[in-house]
Amino acid sequence: MSLHDDAVLVLKGYEEQAELRQAYLDHLAEHPDGIWKACGAGHITASGLVIDPERGRVLLTLHRKLRMWLQMGGHCEPEDTTLAAAALREATEESGVTGLTLLPGGPVRLDRHPIPAPCHWHYDVQYAVLAPSDAEHLVSDESLDVRWFPYADVADVADESVVRLLEATRARL
Repeated sequence: MSLHDDAVLVLKGYEEQAELRQAYLDHLAEHPDGIWKACGAGHITASGLVIDPERGRVLLTLHRKLRMWLQMGGHCEPEDTTLAAAALREATEESGVTGLTLLPGGPVRLDRHPIPAPCHWHYDVQYAVLAPSDAEHLVSDESLDVRWFPYADVADVADESVVRLLEATRARL
């Protein structure tokens, strides 16, 4: 099965945010390359909110280009076999944390946001990723900083999309 096919299956099974889900499915139907960064009309991305429920905190990255505190995530790569695998790979690469695991149940949220040209949209499929209790993080080349934040502080540093992702993740825990 291709990554494109996996994305269609994941999205068809995702029943929350029905209108946005349909926009993702329409995008993939119209653009056979819609999973890849090269698709100028927009592309699917996969992200993972790294969370430590035992300590009530999340690990965010200060994105090098956007200069915003965000969850880990990014573009799908040819070696990714599923969106979940892409989200877990991105979370591991950008956080430096080993032993991350996906929160069961598939994606937590969808978030579509405009990006600068030449592309137009990121269709982000957002997962939650559980950190081991002894997690130690590193700052990757894609980040200016990586830092743990208590749940209560996330709204003070991150935008609404991250706050909504955290709320949806906590509701699923």
